[in-house]
Amino acid sequence: MINNFNKKAVVILSGGMDSTLSSYIAKNSGYELIAVHFNYGQRTQERELKAFRDICEKLNVLNKYEIDIPFFTQIGASALTDKTIDVPTSGIEKGIVPITYVPFRNGIFLSIASAIAEKEEASAIYIGVVEEDSSGYPDCSDNFIQDMNKAINEGTKEDTKIRIITPLVHLSKTQIVEESIKLNVPLNLTWSCYKEEIEACGVCDSCRLRLNGFKNANAIDPIKYKEIN
Repeated sequence: MINNFNKKAVVILSGGMDSTLSSYIAKNSGYELIAVHFNYGQRTQERELKAFRDICEKLNVLNKYEIDIPFFTQIGASALTDKTIDVPTSGIEKGIVPITYVPFRNGIFLSIASAIAEKEEASAIYIGVVEEDSSGYPDCSDNFIQDMNKAINEGTKEDTKIRIITPLVHLSKTQIVEESIKLNVPLNLTWSCYKEEIEACGVCDSCRLRLNGFKNANAIDPIKYKEIN
């Protein structure tokens, strides 16, 4: 049971639409937010960092961490962290993990967030993973999150009790757009594009998923795109 006297939550906030909605849900659930952002050598690192800072300002988050993880670029194997690999623009193939997958990224993010949660005496970690309407990343599944949660509580102090909360895990992108609009989430401040930092490309997997969500929700995306298919 969450102790209401010390109701703090670490929110993993990339600056994208999903993590921003997840953070707003955490705040509306009565948590004091501790926002965590990761600079891991991704192509749109500077734009995502700006989105993180803008959203923290909107949420009045005072306690925030900007964590640098340089080793992802050394590992490579992902179009997000290796600029010699092109970001695909041909759409998502079902059953195939795309080249934009960063090996075990969410596992590493959750491990670091857990260390912060233990230090800050937070009882929850919010992460905006989406299982059914994502790009097919294995570290976005409900089973993975449950197993990570068990490992985290095994590997922390006995009086540390952390619950990983995934409010979006079973939602579609359309439902995420609808819920964001309902909660007045500042979607104009968010950034989802894998390729570009000034105007979203409109053709990478992340842009396609986002635009499709807005289309199906009969809503207009407030950010600018270079092109829309």
